[in-house]
Amino acid sequence: MTVTYTSSVSTSSVVSNFLGLLLRWRGSIYKLVWHDLLAFMGLYFLLAVAYRFLMNEHGKKLFENISEYCTRNVGLIPLSFVMGFYVSIVMTRWWAQYSTIPWPDPVAILVSSNLHGYDDRARAMRRTILRYVCLCQVIVFSMISPRVKRRFPNYDQFIEAGFLLENEKTIIENLDGAFPKYPKHWMPIVWAASIVMRARSENKIRDDYAVKTIIDELNKFRGYCGFLLYYDWVSVPMVYTQVVTLAVYSFFLFTILGQQWTQNERSHIGESVVKWFPFLTILQFFFYMGWLKVAEVLINPFGEDDDDFELNWIIDRNITISYFVVDEMHQEHPELVKDQYWDEVFPNELPYKQHQMRSGPPEASTAHIDTESKSKDKKKGSVTTMSIGSEHSNVSTRSNRSRHRRLTPSFVPGPSTSGSFTDSFLLSIGQSRVAFSDTIIGSEQEHLGTESQDTMDFNELIEQRRRERRDRLRHRFMDMRQGTTRHASSGAPYRITVLHPPSDEAVGQEEADGDGSQGTIKGPPSKKPSATEKKPDEEK
Repeated sequence: MTVTYTSSVSTSSVVSNFLGLLLRWRGSIYKLVWHDLLAFMGLYFLLAVAYRFLMNEHGKKLFENISEYCTRNVGLIPLSFVMGFYVSIVMTRWWAQYSTIPWPDPVAILVSSNLHGYDDRARAMRRTILRYVCLCQVIVFSMISPRVKRRFPNYDQFIEAGFLLENEKTIIENLDGAFPKYPKHWMPIVWAASIVMRARSENKIRDDYAVKTIIDELNKFRGYCGFLLYYDWVSVPMVYTQVVTLAVYSFFLFTILGQQWTQNERSHIGESVVKWFPFLTILQFFFYMGWLKVAEVLINPFGEDDDDFELNWIIDRNITISYFVVDEMHQEHPELVKDQYWDEVFPNELPYKQHQMRSGPPEASTAHIDTESKSKDKKKGSVTTMSIGSEHSNVSTRSNRSRHRRLTPSFVPGPSTSGSFTDSFLLSIGQSRVAFSDTIIGSEQEHLGTESQDTMDFNELIEQRRRERRDRLRHRFMDMRQGTTRHASSGAPYRITVLHPPSDEAVGQEEADGDGSQGTIKGPPSKKPSATEKKPDEEK
């Protein structure tokens, strides 16, 4: 199973929690590279001892020339570029493989909610469908994972675990003998689809759309299982893996020679440290070799490494959850009761155990940015005051219609085709960006008393809006029965209903019925041809 450490680094403290991760062994870089690191250090110190104590002058001269050549040309290997691109491909492939692992939960929920019945046959249908779904997954896992293969080496272990029955084993073995070249992981899905169709014919599934939805989900599950096999069959091209492996090992082979301490004249300040221990060379090997080992671990996440996926746990979990959903929880739910926010409709504020944990809503990125108009007001305050005075003189000479900002009714000659408030009322605001001083506000308040009869009360606007809505709904209802399309002055089409007057007989009958039974809702009077109307045959 992939080593999880997110709980240890949920909060970054003063002493970083990531430093504590360096002390872990399982899934660590130390566990991956320690044997390669020991081999590298052993070979490095072996050459150092041979150069200092075992070689003659001619041998030392030759060794110094080789070391000089390796130091100058080791940079010709583009190790960072090759390793970075390769690890990026492997990491993307690793997460895509995990995302491809199918889960039977959607199939279980669909089967539990659409395959009805509490009898043994309906229960057997639900459980068998999910057993076949899990069987398909186990067959695929046994083909790609060594751990699962050792757990289920043959069909007898499938029967022992409850995924397969004897008669089903016989069918699969017969087809394996007839068609030995192709996998049979899709067969349980075909059986599950047949059971779904049988449940529909027995009316245990009550509509065809539910059948289609379940079968689509079964096909989706089968497709994911097939993709897992494709990932197992088609890996990262072996040529690329060989290039990366050769680049890393050849780079450090030249590093062993090029980073040796020698007595030639190329020695610079600080190279005397290398005489005793190559600190930076060891770190360089640790990082690059660790990078390569990460790619080697993740290239097959269904193996037996520490960071590989635990498929055996997934198998146990899926069969348990599947039976639990389709059997124990079949059409069961808690009692329906009113929630605690029933009267409030929605909560204004949810409780916190610790009040200091409460936080406000996130702010927009432009919440604290000064607008252009505010900056101009700060820079040109005197100019703005002068414009206010001139505006005051203009406002005092305006007419009553344009001096006050008010809501004026604009009635449409027909029912509105939209539900917005602006269909019936337009806002007359006059000139834009008008700045008012205190004297202007006082003059405006004086005019409010003299012109209150010209200003429409807001409650009256609300009532007008309600009347318009009722008229619009009435017109829409009548348009469904009979109507004529007209066009308003703005060009918007609308429909009006032309009601024909009822005949005298219908009016008399309605009055008689109203006197006899008051309070009874009558339907619209039936339309009868009047005496003056002519039938088509009479006109001819």
